[in-house]
Amino acid sequence: MPVIPLAATTRGYPDSGNVIENVHLGSVAVVDTSGRLLWSAGDPDYPTFTRSALKPFQALPFILADGPARFALSGDEVALLCASHSGEAKHLDGVSSILNKIGLDPGHLECGCAVPLHYEFTGQKPPADAHWTPLHHNCSGKHSGFLAWCRLHDAPTAHYVDRAHPLQQAVRSTLADAIGMAPEAMPVGLDGCSAPNYAMPLSRLAHLYARLAHGPQDPQLGGAMGTLRDAMIARPDLVSGEERTDLHWMTAGGGDWVTKIGADAVQAIGIRSAGIGIAIKITDGNVRALHPTVYAVLDQLGMLNAARRELLERYRQPLIKNARGAVAGDIRTLFKLTRQA
Repeated sequence: MPVIPLAATTRGYPDSGNVIENVHLGSVAVVDTSGRLLWSAGDPDYPTFTRSALKPFQALPFILADGPARFALSGDEVALLCASHSGEAKHLDGVSSILNKIGLDPGHLECGCAVPLHYEFTGQKPPADAHWTPLHHNCSGKHSGFLAWCRLHDAPTAHYVDRAHPLQQAVRSTLADAIGMAPEAMPVGLDGCSAPNYAMPLSRLAHLYARLAHGPQDPQLGGAMGTLRDAMIARPDLVSGEERTDLHWMTAGGGDWVTKIGADAVQAIGIRSAGIGIAIKITDGNVRALHPTVYAVLDQLGMLNAARRELLERYRQPLIKNARGAVAGDIRTLFKLTRQA
């Protein structure tokens, strides 16, 4: 099935009405904990690089090896293994604590340096004399988990992001086993933080999140899924950060939703009470179309009560404003989910 229009941006004046200016295509898959497709829009098996939505499952080899207990990691620190954090003080302190517990320092991180996302999402300006280290990169929590796996297994800490490194081989084989695909059937690409990232059908990503929300009841990964889910929903502020969407989605879910965004407009959500997983991909990678699409999917699935609508209203039909703050248009959704037989 082809991708379909999911969202559009409009432009106009209040007294003359808005006209569609840009259309964003994409796909949605909604599955249950067995992987059965329940609802869709566009191509539910659209091949999708998972990007940061993969982070909880990149941590699986470490969790399955009882790594958190071995290094006395707290639940908060486990949440940071799954994070695209904003580089706030609590994020930096948490990652520093993980590195200290495994006997390493930020110089061992191979994620590169980046301006903390905190500034982008709060509208603040970075200090003119700021100096960034790999600790500030939004993926430093994931990478501290990578290094912890290396220490746990006496594997080299240098070049741990290389595809041939035992760590990355463990991630690939564990992931392939979890989604029921041959490792070689998962396309591999270089992610923004230099670690390998994998593509899979959108419905497989949705299934992973249905199972993550199911937690310890998952028949294959049980306790590991429970450890990851519980850490993420307990501290969504560590998984994301101030004014970030994953913090808002999980706060609205009240412990029932576990979510993770990925770069280039990927979103995955697991909803425990409904026994479902949701995966969304905007084909052109434009994040502005993603958030109202997520809202619309949750709304069409009946997941938004009055309190949740109020908390998430900013994502329903965001306004587009110009440099003077005048409203020039909005972003609105165009699709209806199709129920599968």
